[in-house]
Amino acid sequence: MKAALLCFLLISFAASLVAAEKKKPAPGKNPVPEAGLSQENYPEKSLYRLGSAWSTDDGKSIKLDSLRGRPVVMALFFTNCEHLCPSIVKDMKAMEAALSAKAGTKVEFALVSIDPERDSTAALAAFRKKYNLSGEKWTLMRSEPEPVKELAEKLGFNYAPGSKTQYAHSLMVTVLNGAGEVAHQQVGIGVDRKSAISTLEKLAGTMSKR
Repeated sequence: MKAALLCFLLISFAASLVAAEKKKPAPGKNPVPEAGLSQENYPEKSLYRLGSAWSTDDGKSIKLDSLRGRPVVMALFFTNCEHLCPSIVKDMKAMEAALSAKAGTKVEFALVSIDPERDSTAALAAFRKKYNLSGEKWTLMRSEPEPVKELAEKLGFNYAPGSKTQYAHSLMVTVLNGAGEVAHQQVGIGVDRKSAISTLEKLAGTMSKR
């Protein structure tokens, strides 16, 4: 009974966040900065201005701007999620499958943990294996609580503890352009992906013209 009630409360909270997140930011139009630039040289709204340190599921130390230069589909999640995160990953994999062959070679996918306490590099690696996520196109990363909170705020992503091991959180998948600006946000799960796919195809097409 308690588990069913918790599930209902988590889904209800997420649904209320969906209603609050319907307003999507305008696509970024700034050019992609060249490698080696400092954070201050990225566009004002670029996530790559955040200089925080992250680690991947294979133990590498990176910064967010390691993703620069190509379209990125990003979602915040946690590996122990019992209800919503698997559906978010399913939506992202559906986007990956729907891309044209040309765009598919250019688009990257990133999963960022909101649960630093439990999501070790080993936990991320196990999640990658469980969901068969390509090592070439998918980046799974974690950091300390403050950088996670900072990134979530930039994305308009809300999350809060729902129990000892679960979080109530937004249902959101974000598309970033090559400069790390939000080009599109998909709110909800199992929704029409046409806008997200169209945005990715356009961004990938712009890359091929550089």
